[in-house]
Amino acid sequence: QMQVEESGGGLVQAGGSLRLSCAVSGGTFRRYPMGWFRQAPGKEREFVAAISWSGDSTAYADSVKGRFTVSRDNANNAAVHLQMNSLKLEDTAVYSCAARLLTDYAGTYYYLQEKEYDYWGRGTQVTVSS
Repeated sequence: QMQVEESGGGLVQAGGSLRLSCAVSGGTFRRYPMGWFRQAPGKEREFVAAISWSGDSTAYADSVKGRFTVSRDNANNAAVHLQMNSLKLEDTAVYSCAARLLTDYAGTYYYLQEKEYDYWGRGTQVTVSS
């Protein structure tokens, strides 16, 4: 059974950086488009970033564009990463990673909606302090 697990969350001061990682086991990671979502207290879960299975295509929410970078390593540790720089108080949330099983052969598609993903991790807490 496929499992998705996030790591790397923690407490950081505003303006600082964190790098989240997401590992997938029990499946063919290199073929899965991946996404990052977050949920702040009292709010709906929202899209943060997405990456195609090849890594050639990426997408970001406007709120994180220019500050966050999503990447993946299909060869070595089979993980997707979210580098978060210039963190703001409003970035505080539980960050979840998700995997989608079916996609295009060329590896150019990414997916922006929760319902398009099949497997989810439990999430990792990111807290940005002033």
